[in-house]
Amino acid sequence: MNQYGKVLTDVTLNDRFWNRFRETLVREGIPYQWKALNDQLDADAEPSYCMRNFRIAAGREKGDFGGFVFQDSDIYKWLEGVAFSLRWHPDPALEAIADGAIEAVAEAQQPDGYLDTYYIINGLDKRWTNLKDNHELYVAGHMIEAAVAYCQVTGKRRLLDVAIRLVDHIDSVIGPEPGKLHGYPGHPVIEMALMRLYGVTHEEKHLRLAKYFVDQRGQAPLYFEEEDERNQNRFFWRDSPLRYRYYQAERPVREQKDAEGHAVRAMYLYSGMADVARETGDEGLANACRDLWESATRRRMYVTGAVGSSEHGEAFTFDYDLPNDTVYGETCASIGLVFFARRMLLLEPKAEYADVMERALYNGIISGMQLDGKRFFYVNPLEVVPEACEMDAHKRHVKPQRQKWFGCACCPPNLIRMLTSLEEYVATGAGDTVYVNLYVGGRIREGGLSLNVETNYPWEGDVKLTVTGDAPWDGKLALRIPGWCGDWTLSVNGKAVKAVPCQGYAVLEGPWKSGDVVELRMDMPARWVRANTRVRENAGRVALQRGPVVYCLEEADNGPSLHSVRVGTEARAESRWEPDTLGGVVTLTTPGLREKADKPETGLYTFREAPDAEAVALRWIPYYAWANRGVGEMRVWIRA
Repeated sequence: MNQYGKVLTDVTLNDRFWNRFRETLVREGIPYQWKALNDQLDADAEPSYCMRNFRIAAGREKGDFGGFVFQDSDIYKWLEGVAFSLRWHPDPALEAIADGAIEAVAEAQQPDGYLDTYYIINGLDKRWTNLKDNHELYVAGHMIEAAVAYCQVTGKRRLLDVAIRLVDHIDSVIGPEPGKLHGYPGHPVIEMALMRLYGVTHEEKHLRLAKYFVDQRGQAPLYFEEEDERNQNRFFWRDSPLRYRYYQAERPVREQKDAEGHAVRAMYLYSGMADVARETGDEGLANACRDLWESATRRRMYVTGAVGSSEHGEAFTFDYDLPNDTVYGETCASIGLVFFARRMLLLEPKAEYADVMERALYNGIISGMQLDGKRFFYVNPLEVVPEACEMDAHKRHVKPQRQKWFGCACCPPNLIRMLTSLEEYVATGAGDTVYVNLYVGGRIREGGLSLNVETNYPWEGDVKLTVTGDAPWDGKLALRIPGWCGDWTLSVNGKAVKAVPCQGYAVLEGPWKSGDVVELRMDMPARWVRANTRVRENAGRVALQRGPVVYCLEEADNGPSLHSVRVGTEARAESRWEPDTLGGVVTLTTPGLREKADKPETGLYTFREAPDAEAVALRWIPYYAWANRGVGEMRVWIRA
């Protein structure tokens, strides 16, 4: 029985900042991605093959499988995002398109419940022979999540029934019982998907299977080694320092202390672990989640909320290894970090989890989408020189502009399902307390409480919360005091109150009646950020942050050769609201120095004094909005 917190789902958003992103997704992003999934984009966009594979698997047309082994997952994430969007933006035409896509999926399901177009098209005799690399359980997990969301929003069970049949099939093939495969997914996601399914069905076998996948991972003898030997599978990471750490399978999860391996897989696994720990009351598993959280966010996370520093394996490396120009920082990894953060909030209401959730949302996630909703970053660098991206093989994964589509297109539909479901990250409840984790305009309802939230966050630090409703409410209201905030005041009905934050939350006692007004005022100056001295790449450098938003310098405002710029950290940044810039942003201006370029005849190395420098005014924009005005240099960390 769940003894911890819960997500408050009766939330309606009406927020100036997030409305723009979400409406862009509804108007442009969702239709654009549907075209991509049906290979209807321009010829220079990489094909998807996704819906074509389903038509072939269902016998509607002839052809070979196209794309990656996990290509099915793209439509499932798209469907999940569509489901969430229909909750706050009903659209009968879009719902009809989604119903048609679901029918295509259902038609491909096999008589025994199996569903994966790669093996349906290429030969069912090979299914379940490569759990390590061929993503069958990963694809199934995304289908389960889409099915749950679509049923919860629309009430339609078609996809949910398909998902339950698939889970029944998986349960008949994989598990601890004799005669079954004692395996687990190479790419986690089914763990948290099964927990979402369990929340709807309350079927013990769904909880039991999720717990099995968590507990079995990394146990000796190692299943992946046995599977490779039995089926002559290739081990891609045999000669890599990652080896089975790539899959988070080098040791059982309760013995893992460091965030290792493929960053997206890690975040999805940790999210599933936290779900199982919360539902089963497994404190040992919860402690493992705490250790992994601390490793990922206190020693291996970028200032933008990006995780996964290496292109090799899209992986974590070692503590404080955070290069800015070769970073991977996959959009999906930051999304996974938000999944993990929310689940940690449900284990224990500590503001540090919401702080990280906020950091990723306002920086490393929305940076993955162009402001028009039609181009995307897979990789989110903190420093870019376009020429290096083109000519340096070690930086070819870094792109100076967002792409129309990817052959491996996991990030675009993941962005959709993240931003369309933002309601589920705003507030949590535990006992008689409502915790406000994100300051987003709208309404929160829980029990007898109805709370109207007004704010111009993240550009301003004032938040007004008005209690509405007929009956008084006796619970407690807990407001997060963000880690970036140095000075704040709190008032109730116009009278100042003192509240000592507990675990980062200012807790106010009830009872509350209709008309009560709580006002939180947070001072929001731009502040210079310094990295831990162990981060070699940022020695002598600073970044600039205002509220939750991290800023950067871009060539469009400051010219090329940004490496020649220095800033004086004693100066206060001037902020300015610019409604016509990048969809409406607060820009920052600081004084700085720019070293004058040497003449062409100057030698490569000389014994001269430091180069001359001239005073300049530096213009900073929010990091998430870079690369929306053409190709050019960009930097987050600048020499001090």
